[in-house]
Amino acid sequence: MLAQTPAPTKAATPVAKAPAVNPLLHPETLKARAPAEFKAKFTTTKGDIVVAVHRDWSPLGADRFYNLVKAHFFTNVAFFRMAKTPTGQPFVAQFGIAPDPNVAKVWLNAIIKDDPPKPAVHNTKGTVVFATSGANSRTTQLFINQNNNTFLDASGFTPFGEVTEGADIAMSLYDGYGERPDQGRIQGEGKAYLDKNFPKLDSIKTAVIMPVEGAPATKSTAPPAKAATPAPAAKK
Repeated sequence: MLAQTPAPTKAATPVAKAPAVNPLLHPETLKARAPAEFKAKFTTTKGDIVVAVHRDWSPLGADRFYNLVKAHFFTNVAFFRMAKTPTGQPFVAQFGIAPDPNVAKVWLNAIIKDDPPKPAVHNTKGTVVFATSGANSRTTQLFINQNNNTFLDASGFTPFGEVTEGADIAMSLYDGYGERPDQGRIQGEGKAYLDKNFPKLDSIKTAVIMPVEGAPATKSTAPPAKAATPAPAAKK
């Protein structure tokens, strides 16, 4: 019996992998509801800061913050505005413009509506709040109150959390540049503008949602991000 020579096999064509999608370029996909209570840890160039979030204080603000942290938005984000009162007292430490101009651009119009203020929640020292440029304009910029700025309550600034660990760090971030960094240039040029012109600014190395005590830690699969009274924490 004659053996039949097998037909030559055709080499399989390799399938190209789809490029990874950076969720930070798609704000519309980051819509998860935050837990009622959770903590986020900022590892900064000065030290660690832990923020305890209370969703009932400002639900939409808490949800936005939760999604930004989960998606690694705050990696390499600088504390670019260290404002003081007319008497020279600390006022706010503002941050939240993405270091990548492409990311910063897509978030400019990703606004969330205002949350109604709660009578028992005030802009006290250590609270964390979204900055605004007017009604219903919150996006990604935030500030830490470095003083008891309760006069901001009447302007619609609703805290969603408070610094519970690392308060000394939050109150001692580098403030030598004051309010000199230009928000428009940060938006358009990113971290390169700050590194060149304001190299001493403190920044956030990483930000993570802390595991609930007693619960096993989970690892995020999201890819990291690429690289008068002073105006009340306004964003331009």
